[in-house]
Amino acid sequence: MTCHTRFLILAVAFFAATLQADAQKKHEFNRRLDSILSVRYLNADIDTNYVVRPKTKWTLMGRTKVTGTRIKSEGFREGEHFLTEMTADRKVTLSAAVSYLGMSACLAINPAKLLGRYHDYELNLRSYGKRFGFDFSYQDAGNFKGWYKTNGEKHDVTTSSDMFKLRTLYLNAYYIFNNRRFSYPAAFAHSYIQRRSAGSFLLAASGQGQHGKLNSNLMTMDFKMTNIGIGAGYGYNYVPAEGWLLHLSSLPTFIIYSNTSLTVDDTNVPLNYHFPEVIITARGSIVKQIGTNRFAGLSMVYNFTNIGNEDHLTIHNQKWLVRLYYGIRL
Repeated sequence: MTCHTRFLILAVAFFAATLQADAQKKHEFNRRLDSILSVRYLNADIDTNYVVRPKTKWTLMGRTKVTGTRIKSEGFREGEHFLTEMTADRKVTLSAAVSYLGMSACLAINPAKLLGRYHDYELNLRSYGKRFGFDFSYQDAGNFKGWYKTNGEKHDVTTSSDMFKLRTLYLNAYYIFNNRRFSYPAAFAHSYIQRRSAGSFLLAASGQGQHGKLNSNLMTMDFKMTNIGIGAGYGYNYVPAEGWLLHLSSLPTFIIYSNTSLTVDDTNVPLNYHFPEVIITARGSIVKQIGTNRFAGLSMVYNFTNIGNEDHLTIHNQKWLVRLYYGIRL
């Protein structure tokens, strides 16, 4: 055997041993990580008579989501009564999500946007934890339909992104008191299963920012609004029969800080604070367990803001989201 042959054999053996050692280290790291995640996932501080963790590690879900936005204003400008209502194009998205021991990732697509039929932009982030959670959304919309009415004369308005733009940022966060028996994730994230009916009081904080500009042959308008609210509400998970879950919750927050301005045709329309001004977040969900490791359901989130008064100016904001889903646990 030549010297070159011996060297080649030794190099191959060393390389194979290195690969084996790396594979063993990677396997050991994955085993330890899986063990840590499993302990964290399964050893949650819950009353298992009411709430349990799924026994499986993986959850796969397919979802269809529809969202909508509406803004309505009413008041007086230079002694003339006016009323406006604008509704954004509805957005439909399809998504697939995968979760491993409570850690999730999701991919969503908007078919209308891929085909060039939808030009607005929207970002939604949601986290439904056992104790804390939040809903965050940002929308940059320019396709609205609505109407404008002044002194009894009504005009239809159809906007495009070059004449109207509305940017909206919204955040609602909550804290659950009875988190050992009442589970928000059971109704929305599906990392828990509610076995018996339970409810809980909730603390909540909300923030909202909005900026809209309209330039048309009927009118020009510039609207800015910032609101911060705190409050409390109640949520209830009702289990009418084995495998069913009905959830309802309401989180009203009273506005403690508001900075709003509206200019119509270069005329400032005052918006006076009056109590109570509120930001309301309502949630609902229906979940059906199918067999051992499948489930399907429908969930809803509704946001409503009321500020001002009809003697000067009042503004109502509505934003809603409906999600239909089907999941498999592995």
